[in-house]
Amino acid sequence: MNRLDPDTVQALLEEGVTLVTTHGLNIVIAIVVFILGRMVAKKLAGLTKKLMNKSDVDETLTTFLRNIVYYILIAAVTVMALGQAGINVTSFLAILGAAGLAIGLALKDSLSNFAAGVLLILLKLFKKGDYITAASSSGTVTAINIFNTVLTTPDNKVIIVPNSSVLSGTIVNVTANDTRRVDLVMGIGYDDDLLKAKQLLKKIISEEPRVLAEPATLIEVLELADSSVNFAVRPWCKTEDYWGVYYALTEKVKLVFDLEGISIPYPQTDVHLFKADK
Repeated sequence: MNRLDPDTVQALLEEGVTLVTTHGLNIVIAIVVFILGRMVAKKLAGLTKKLMNKSDVDETLTTFLRNIVYYILIAAVTVMALGQAGINVTSFLAILGAAGLAIGLALKDSLSNFAAGVLLILLKLFKKGDYITAASSSGTVTAINIFNTVLTTPDNKVIIVPNSSVLSGTIVNVTANDTRRVDLVMGIGYDDDLLKAKQLLKKIISEEPRVLAEPATLIEVLELADSSVNFAVRPWCKTEDYWGVYYALTEKVKLVFDLEGISIPYPQTDVHLFKADK
């Protein structure tokens, strides 16, 4: 084995001492910058989360944005530390920028859904538990995620709708208000007693305990149809009682009309036969 001569060893030691003397302080400062920067990043990310919690922002969005703030700050601190250590970060930033552009183009639709999700949560157009119609889909909102909204239909199907589709279309929030109007159309025959039928409808409505006194129920003749005289029956109820009231009133009207001799016409066609002349 060849041994290094004393002059070579001495040269290496001197070069090492020079390197440590020249760059050692910068490396120490870079480490300190990274440690302190990381602490500051944690503090600022935590402060961001606290501010959003005070503003009653959704927990999912709060956690996500807190992490975004933290990692952006960590990236900035890392670049500062590398620069302080004497490393040329220009090429690193160029590569990082190109990678960011490529990722942004590849995830264009996902970023669109993310932006829409942030707006949906901030604007509070609907909340978990609301029954909505959006993007041609209807159901109860079970989750508002960053990229999609999850709906559950009355027959227990799960619909996952991209947030961009929800935000770009018309949103109907069925359960946004505490009360709803039940729209019913009840028809009677032309030969039936119109005033008697109207009084029976009023009586049926007054006996339904879930119907609200205010706003007052509207019961008026809606139209003279082809085979029936149609009444518009518009009672109000609590939103959670809507379908119960709808079904109960429909059944009660049929039973009471049958009992009182009021007919409920159904579409029919009269066919007239003429004997042709020979």
